[in-house]
Parts: sequence; C-alpha cells; structure tokens
Amino acid sequence: MGGHGVKLRAGVVGIGWAGQAHMAAYHAMEDVELVAIAGMEEDVLAELGQTYGLSRLHREWQEMIDAGELDVISVAVPTFLHAPIAVAALEAGIHVLSEKPMARTAAEALEMTEAARKAGRVLEVAFNHRRRGDITVLKQAIDNGELGRPYHARAYWMRRAGIPSLGSWFTNQEMSGGGPLIDIGVHVLDYALHLLGDPEVHSVSAVTHSELGVRGLGGSDWAARRSLESDYEVEDLASALIRFSNGASLILETSWAAYRPNGDEFGITLYGTDGGAELRVVDYESDVPVKIFSGEGEEHTDHELVPVENGNHPAVVQTFIEHVLDRQNWAAYDGSVGLKRAAIIDACYLSAASGREVVLEQNQQGASA
Repeated sequence: MGGHGVKLRAGVVGIGWAGQAHMAAYHAMEDVELVAIAGMEEDVLAELGQTYGLSRLHREWQEMIDAGELDVISVAVPTFLHAPIAVAALEAGIHVLSEKPMARTAAEALEMTEAARKAGRVLEVAFNHRRRGDITVLKQAIDNGELGRPYHARAYWMRRAGIPSLGSWFTNQEMSGGGPLIDIGVHVLDYALHLLGDPEVHSVSAVTHSELGVRGLGGSDWAARRSLESDYEVEDLASALIRFSNGASLILETSWAAYRPNGDEFGITLYGTDGGAELRVVDYESDVPVKIFSGEGEEHTDHELVPVENGNHPAVVQTFIEHVLDRQNWAAYDGSVGLKRAAIIDACYLSAASGREVVLEQNQQGASA
C-alpha cells in the first residue's frame, strides 16, 4: 500500500464544504488517488463525481466502506456520525481522517481511538487552525524561548450572528454534542494547547449560556443547511478556566452569537516570564502580524512576526498521508490528540451543568495505562 509507485486510494464521506476541501487536497497529491465519495445530495454528488472523474458515487457511507478498495477515508459529516463511520472504516482496515470535533463525547472518541489501536491503523482529527501561518510563527517564537515560560493565556472565537443555521443538526444536542464550545471552541482549545506545548490539564471550571438562539436570534445563512426543525438545544456562549498540572492557566471563550462587533474574531493572548504575544484575527484574515511584547520597564523590544503562508486543510491532509506512509510509526497516530481535546470539552460541559470545578484524571485524557 502506498510507496513504490502505488497510489493510496482515498474516499471522502460528506460532500459539504469540509468534505470538498478534503477532496481537493487528495486530488492535488501525487501519491493519492481520489476514488470514491459518499453524500446525500444527489445533484452535488453527481457534480463532484464529474469534477473528479469518479465512477464510485455512494448515497450511503456503509455501502462505500463495504465496497472495499480504499486505503484512506475522510469523514466530514455531522458529528453524531463520526464515531460509527470511523470505527467501521478502521475495522475494515482503512486509515481515517475525521473532521473536528472528533466525536460528541470523550466516550465516543475513546471508541474511535481503541478501534485504531486494535486495527493498527492511523486515526487523525482535522485541526486545521493550528496550521495557520500566524499560529506557525508564534509556535516557533515560543519554542525558541522568546516568551520564556508561558504561564497564562486567553484564547477565543467570538461571533455576532454565526449560529450555523437555526433548526439544523448544529443546534440539535443529540446530533452535535453541543454548541460553539464543541464546534469552534475545539479549534481554539487545540491551537492554544499546541502553542503551550500540550500541557496536561488538571481541572476545568466552565459556564455556558443560551440566550439568543433559543429566541430565534443570531442565526447565520453562511451555509445552506437542511433544517430539521430542531429546537435550539445548545449553548450560544461558553467560557472556561482551564488549569494545567504545570501551574499554567488558560481562559477559553467562544460564542456563535453575542451582542458584539459584527463578524468573526478569534485569537490568543499569551503571557510568559520573559515576554508576551497577541494574535487577533478578524473575519478570517490570513496575513495578520503576531505582536510580541518583550524588554524590561521602559526598554521595550516589542516587535511583530510576519506569518508564513496558511496551511489549512491541504496541510492537514498532507500530514495525514505522510503518517499513513510512515508504516513503522502507525501506533503513534492513534487519535489520542483529538481524544484529549474531547475529554477537556466533556469536562467543560460537566462543569457548566453541575456548577462546580471538574478535575480530569490522567486516564480520562486517553493516556496509555
């Protein structure tokens, strides 16, 4: 499989924006051939089949997996389907790249990781925000010691009116697993942990608020979603204080809808023993300089870092394929990064529901016993 001139055969389940990003990435790679896609919208399915010259167009994901002849698969569908599709694919010996969030709960994420370990296959989660050019240069600066030891950070993603279609699967608790915390907050959590060197989480204290969506406010039509006529069952704003075992801390704030300036804004502010940093992105700009604050007293040596080019989905898919081709190290790519994120999100929801701090046990974060 792969290497020696044999192309990896790829399939994509889900034909929305994310699925199409995966298709384009596979199609552009020399050592991969996109051979099959699965999706419910027949006209879109047919159109994409024509674009990529595919003979295998499936209405059902089970049918696509059962038909075999696949080495890798991308899962880009509503969250409640991530675990069943990933587990079925892994059991069929197929390597899996899942969209974020990994699953609705840490229990489902653990099922996926265990299936990957048992099958001896690669399982990864598409955290494309950590592949942004600004995050990349900020990570290099931190790793080079420019901030000293980072001890506190504030990371956020806030929207004015960005609920991904009221009444769709996104706002249905059973299908999505939650609101902005699990949807866009997981990106923020991932890039913050990535920048901080993936410290172990000790505990979380979180609150969630549902004030606008329940009143039919804050909806967005940025993507046409099939309405399920679902009630608004999830939060529209969440905030968490995350304490790390090394003494550092993170405040995470995320919302789909809030009375604030228009558009989307995400970023991170870091405070370290020898310097600080700030990244603020408005409406997905990609050439935002990263501010570095350093120097003592009035002797400032503040400066800005110029971001490298954004990696995004193509970089995520490229890395996934590199890991699939790195056969001796498959065991290292078992989805445990996504599982850790899922355990933290779970703890945040539990804390918000119970009104108390939740301590994460080491084993909850997917550590090997």
